Amino acid sequence: MNRLCEQQFHKLYGRDPEGLSFSPYRVCPIGAHSDHNLGKITGFAIDQGIHIAYRPKENGVIELVSLQFPKRAQWHIAAVPNKQNDWADYLRGATWALAKRHPLSVGLCGVIEGSLPIGGLSSSAAVTLAFLSALVKVNGIRLSSRELIDTAYDAEKNYVGVNVGKLDQSCEVLGKKDHLLYLDTADGSYELIPTNPGMKPYRIAIFFSGLEHSLLGSKYNMRVDELRAGVYALQAFAGMEYGKFAEANARNVPYEVFLQYQDRLPEPWAKRCEHWYTEFQRVEQGAEAWRRGDLEAFGRLCFKSGRSSIVNWESGAPEQIRLYEILRKTDGVYGGRFCGAGFKGCCMALIDPAFTESVVRTVSDAYRKDFPHLKDKYAVFITESADGVGV
Repeated sequence: MNRLCEQQFHKLYGRDPEGLSFSPYRVCPIGAHSDHNLGKITGFAIDQGIHIAYRPKENGVIELVSLQFPKRAQWHIAAVPNKQNDWADYLRGATWALAKRHPLSVGLCGVIEGSLPIGGLSSSAAVTLAFLSALVKVNGIRLSSRELIDTAYDAEKNYVGVNVGKLDQSCEVLGKKDHLLYLDTADGSYELIPTNPGMKPYRIAIFFSGLEHSLLGSKYNMRVDELRAGVYALQAFAGMEYGKFAEANARNVPYEVFLQYQDRLPEPWAKRCEHWYTEFQRVEQGAEAWRRGDLEAFGRLCFKSGRSSIVNWESGAPEQIRLYEILRKTDGVYGGRFCGAGFKGCCMALIDPAFTESVVRTVSDAYRKDFPHLKDKYAVFITESADGVGV
C-alpha cells in the first residue's frame, strides 16, 4: 500500500481496500467562463488528482472519509438525502444522478485523498468522477465517456446547484497525455490535438494563492445569470424568438447581434457577453496555434483570456490578480491565467522547463512580498499533462 488513503483505509477497517480509483485535476488555458453557454474550451488533465481507496458494501450503504475534511459521511444508495452543505454533497449528488440512470444494489466504504491540497483545479469534478468510477465498478455498470461526463455534470448542476457547464468533467475524462483537448460543449464533439513535434518544451505550473476555493461561496452563479440576461435582451432587441430565461444561450445569438446592440445593454451584462464572444474566438485561435506548434501564440491567447476574466467577467480575488500580473512579467512563462471559477484558488501557467527554477523563485518572491500573511499557505507545483479517467 503506497498511498495514504490506502493506509488510512486499513487503519479504519482492519483490512486492505479492494480498489483504488483516480481522477486527475484539470487546467483550462483558454475557454474559461463559456461552457455554461455552450462555448468551446481547451484543457489538459494533469498528473495530480483525487484517489479513493474503497471496498464494496453489499448492504447498499455509502460510507466515506476524506483526508482533507472532517466528519464521516454516510447514506444509502436507495435513499440519498437532500444537500447537507458539506464536502460530501458532490458525492451524494453523484449517487443520486447515477441511480436515475442505472439500478444500484451495492454501496461502498472509502477513503478520499487529494494529491494537491488546493482549490481551483476542479477538485469537485475530480472527486465526483473518482467516486463514480468506484461506484459503477462495485455495481458492475459500464459507462461510456459521455455518460460519465453527463452523470457528473447532472450531480453538480442539478443536485449541488452550481451553474456549471461540462468543461471540468470533459477535461478530466477525455484528457490525454501530451495532447490539448479542444471541445465544443454544444454537441460534445472534441479533438485531442497532439503536441507538435516542432513545439518548444513546456510544463504546467500551478501557483496556489493560499486562498481556499468555493464555487457556491462565490459570485459564480450571478456572473452566469448576468451573461444570460444580456443574451436574453439581445434576442429581444434583434427581434429573435426567445423562450424561458433559463434557455437563453449565447451560442444561439450571433456575434454580429451583440456588436449591433451591445450599447443598449447594462454595462455588467455587456461585459459578460464581451468575454463570452471573445473567449470563443480565442479558443478557436488557440487550437490552431497549438496545431501548428506555436506555443508563444498560444501563451499570448492564454494571457488575453486571463485579462478578459479580470476586466469583462470581473472575477479574481486580489491575490489571484496579483499572481496573474507577476506571471505576465516573468521570463520563461509562455502564458497563464486563473484556474477554476476564478474567485479564489490558483493560477496556472505554461512554462519553459529550462526556466523552472527561476520562474518559481521570481513569482514566489514577488507574491510573498505583497501577501506576507499567506506565505506559509502559498505553494507552487510543477505538473505534466496526463490521461483522463477514461472508461
